[in-house]
Amino acid sequence: MQYVDPSREVLAETLLAAGPGAATLCEGWRTQELAAHLYLREHNPRVGLGMVFRPLKSVSDKAISALAEESSTPAAYTALVEKFRAGPPKISPFALKTVDKNANLTEFFVHTEDIRRATDRWAPRTLDDGYSLALWAELLKRAAILYRGVDLGIVLVSPQGPRHVAKRAPVSVAIIGDPGELLLHANGRTGQALVSFEGQPDAVALLQTADVGL
Repeated sequence: MQYVDPSREVLAETLLAAGPGAATLCEGWRTQELAAHLYLREHNPRVGLGMVFRPLKSVSDKAISALAEESSTPAAYTALVEKFRAGPPKISPFALKTVDKNANLTEFFVHTEDIRRATDRWAPRTLDDGYSLALWAELLKRAAILYRGVDLGIVLVSPQGPRHVAKRAPVSVAIIGDPGELLLHANGRTGQALVSFEGQPDAVALLQTADVGL
């Protein structure tokens, strides 16, 4: 099943429900900066490259800030979110289903939770089994990169049974949680991911202070 399009819908609805000026888990970004980021990465190739290649980062940052400022009113913000909801233009690489899935499934899930979990009161969503499996598959593709800065072995464990050795080292920690929670932890949302740990106490403590994610 294709989960990217429904995930885009959920993210758009979450952005609209929060409104402009709401907090997110993305440091320095309110909802309008996040909406600007999501729109520009699909509609402006130069800005999109700036999100990946550091030499163009300043270009990307300026474009996001400018569009976020233009979208600070409720009407302008709603218009921006609706443009994001409509999807990428036909000439965009994101219009290709393979690129869309590889680039956006994780992106949309994590940013939805960036909005939901920035509030004082939130609860984890109950995810479709197929969606959870799709998130698990995406996590396995990226886990080694996301935990590259951790000086430990990392074993990811889903309560449903799958285990994955993301990184090997003499001392390891197992991170246990549902696929969506493991994905959030691996992407640096370590304080909000509902996971538990198994390992030596000093190793667990090291993991909890490590630089995780991109």
